[in-house]
Amino acid sequence: MTQSVVTLAGGVGAAKLLTGLIRVHPPGDLLAAVNTADDTVLHGLHVSPDLDTVVYTLAGAVNPDTGWGLAGETWQAMDALDRYGGITWFRLGDRDLATHLYRTHRLGQGADLATITAEITSAWGLELTVLPVTNDRIETRVTTVDEGEIGFQDYFVRRRHEVAVSAVRVAGSKQAQPAPGLVDALGRARLIVIAPSNPIVSIGPVLEVPGVRQAVAARRDDVVAVSPIVGGAALKGPADRLMRELGHECSVVGVARLYRDVAATLVIDEIDAHLANDVEAVGLSCVVAPTIMDDIESATALARIVLGCSANGVQV
Repeated sequence: MTQSVVTLAGGVGAAKLLTGLIRVHPPGDLLAAVNTADDTVLHGLHVSPDLDTVVYTLAGAVNPDTGWGLAGETWQAMDALDRYGGITWFRLGDRDLATHLYRTHRLGQGADLATITAEITSAWGLELTVLPVTNDRIETRVTTVDEGEIGFQDYFVRRRHEVAVSAVRVAGSKQAQPAPGLVDALGRARLIVIAPSNPIVSIGPVLEVPGVRQAVAARRDDVVAVSPIVGGAALKGPADRLMRELGHECSVVGVARLYRDVAATLVIDEIDAHLANDVEAVGLSCVVAPTIMDDIESATALARIVLGCSANGVQV
């Protein structure tokens, strides 16, 4: 792998940024290393939510109302399953099911997740490389204040991330190996981007795979992160709640502290411009720019800014 731009990615926020990146940089020169710790098995099928969100979004097929799943989806399988009293709190649309059927079938044939993801990416006509961070099984486990430890999807979907959390761990991470070629790609990249994904449960698991954090930290001067926290809140999902509950300051300064060992530059939104000096006091260069990606134009504009970043900020 010789891609010059590598992006560490979670779900919706990362997918939006990548949509901009493929419009201002040759897609074949981009690699997205995607979190798999929120993968789950449902109805005997291997579901990879973050991988699928990235692929569906870049293919222009994602459900625009949710940011995940497929547009124009139907739900006959879930409706039929509900009749039997099956698990339907995690909704899988009829067309989306085909992806999970294919992935599970190929895993049963002995193919690894990276190979299968490449096949799915190609089938959707995408030129960039979408790579699971590892072929091994890792799983985010969430310790809730009242119920003890539960799986991530149980926390995120079934309980709608409305329960208090006291700890998060990534089961299996110590035994996992990075996907083939990933560490080498990180070492060779011109720029490493940390997407505006949840730093605790999206980027955190990526960095926990042995060898990945070390490879990113070794390239720190060439790493730019985009803050997922804007004005003290997450635009989507529980990043703000998790940061507070786990003892982190829920602000761009808190994000800077989480990333200071692996990134030299943090891009923050204009609403947080007054905190730029505080970010730099943590030890990162700070770039202030519009970071809310409401449409393809704003995602493209942010992508251009990110591609121009280095340890000294935006290059003119």
